Amino acid sequence: MTDTLRRRAPLPTRDGTLKLKPRAAGAAEAAPQAPDSPKPNKDWRKPAAGSTGRNRAKASFPEQANAEPERRSPRPFRDGDAPRQGGERFRDDRPRSDRPRDDRPPRPTGDRPARPFGDKPARSSGERTAGERPRWGEERPARPFGDRPPRRRDDGSNDGSAPQPASRPRGEFGKAAEARPPRHERKQWSGEARPAPVPSPLRDDGSIRLSKRMTELGLCSRREADEYIEKGWVRVDGRVVSELGSRVKPGQKVELDRRGQTAQDSRVTILLNKPVGYVSGQAEDGYEPASVLITAENRWAEDPSENRYLRTHHRGLAPAGRLDIDSIGLLVFTQDGRIARALIGDDSSIEKEYHVRVEGSLTDEGLKLLNHGLSLDGEALRPAKVSWLNEDQLRFVLREGKKRQIRRMCELVGLKVVGLKRVRIGRVMLGNLPPGQWRYLGQDELF
Repeated sequence: MTDTLRRRAPLPTRDGTLKLKPRAAGAAEAAPQAPDSPKPNKDWRKPAAGSTGRNRAKASFPEQANAEPERRSPRPFRDGDAPRQGGERFRDDRPRSDRPRDDRPPRPTGDRPARPFGDKPARSSGERTAGERPRWGEERPARPFGDRPPRRRDDGSNDGSAPQPASRPRGEFGKAAEARPPRHERKQWSGEARPAPVPSPLRDDGSIRLSKRMTELGLCSRREADEYIEKGWVRVDGRVVSELGSRVKPGQKVELDRRGQTAQDSRVTILLNKPVGYVSGQAEDGYEPASVLITAENRWAEDPSENRYLRTHHRGLAPAGRLDIDSIGLLVFTQDGRIARALIGDDSSIEKEYHVRVEGSLTDEGLKLLNHGLSLDGEALRPAKVSWLNEDQLRFVLREGKKRQIRRMCELVGLKVVGLKRVRIGRVMLGNLPPGQWRYLGQDELF
């Protein structure tokens, strides 16, 4: 325990002077002092800066800052208290941890009136006020049945059973629709085709879209027609039409002006002799597309066309048809939508000739089936022309091009295809074009 004395905080008095509580002296030293005798040579001003003394709070009034504090007389003793010796304070200076817990005298009985027992009537165990939760360990009383009226059904009936959710109203507001029957009670699909859509009365005049009419006339493709219409290169009965979606009647005259014809003539078509290992369309399974072979170095030296090779010829260049990775022969790439529609359109009737090397035996009945009578994917094939070229090669002439059609046809009659080469499309022949090289379609060549 340290010998440093603790200083009490100043207390305001009724007459406005600054007074302090009497300070307690040490246990062995400190004689009793008179209440009004000030300590000698004691200055009550604020300590200088840097001093170890604690700063005193400012007085309530400036003129009282240096006034001599008035000493208070000791508190009178209570009844039953023993007088203290040597000006000892009522409470000792021991820290709270050293004091015994029972040093405070017990509170005398009756200093505070006891709360009378029974000022609130006891309630029963099952009674609770409104909004009060049940106490810990108390069971919640069962909810009385029927406190909420049951929900009415769709037909207006109301039985005493538990409320059932009403069906979702549809149609007019406020009217409940009929409940949807279970799945097993619904009408099963009979396999009949849907009825044909009823034509709009606004189209009874027989008009069609201008872009479709231009495609029927062979002027360009529908994509190109929309482009030319938007640029104002199309005339209908001598008047320029530049609005997309315009409609015309079959008897009206549709023309493509000089700028549109020049754009059509500048589109090129390329014939390629595809070798094995290239796909006709986009790259797949690590195989390159055949379009990578169309370069200036791979152009056939004996190409009769006078067209100059330009890099812009690759813009919009797309294959018009397909050849398998294992197949070789004539493959067409074109920028002209008219040629693409003529070769691969749904109504295309251009012949394509193939030389096919096969293994196995073919009967006369199998040869007849190859010409006509087979079906693929549940759809009958168009009539074809199939004949022998030599003892191990067949000649196929088709007017359609399904995926791997020739190979699947041969499997149906017990043959295995070991080689396939396309040699003609329409009136354009593969000729002497070397594998991996290409040439332009001539101005006088037509499919």
